[in-house]
Amino acid sequence: MTEKSFFAGFGGQGIVSLGQIWVYCAMKEGKNVTFFPFYGAEKRGGVARASVIVSDDEIASPLVTTPDSALVMNGDSLPICEGILKDGGLMIINSSLVKEDPRRDNIRVVKLEASALAEKIGSLRFANMIALGAMAKLTGALALTEIEGILENFFSPDKHKFIPKNVEAIKMGFGTV
Repeated sequence: MTEKSFFAGFGGQGIVSLGQIWVYCAMKEGKNVTFFPFYGAEKRGGVARASVIVSDDEIASPLVTTPDSALVMNGDSLPICEGILKDGGLMIINSSLVKEDPRRDNIRVVKLEASALAEKIGSLRFANMIALGAMAKLTGALALTEIEGILENFFSPDKHKFIPKNVEAIKMGFGTV
């Protein structure tokens, strides 16, 4: 199994953090990974993207030029993701913020109200973790069976108080799609 994914949104949505947690989970599950973040110079509101590869085999090239799956967290990211996603690829759209539909008809589109679901948990900051859960289920790239322990190792001890909400968000995303 090899899954090449592209996450896109704006600064402040946790796109880079999502990519980091995605590959950290995959490493803890014994998989090979690559991770390339990209973000604008702005502190918040600028471009934020991450490309990741998760594979059971060695990864020959770390570049993700034609992803198998794409996560679109804001409207400005839709054309970018639509342009690079492979034929038959999976596109998950944060339908809370993205109101347009893709123009392509040769991709699988799943709409996920990530931001609205995050607000139900208590903060928009959990939208990226809701998306992580949905991506894991739909791609099959991550099992997430030991997610709480993985997050305990990922986050510094002063952030452990946020783990229960992150786990709740991930499970919500996994169970929603």
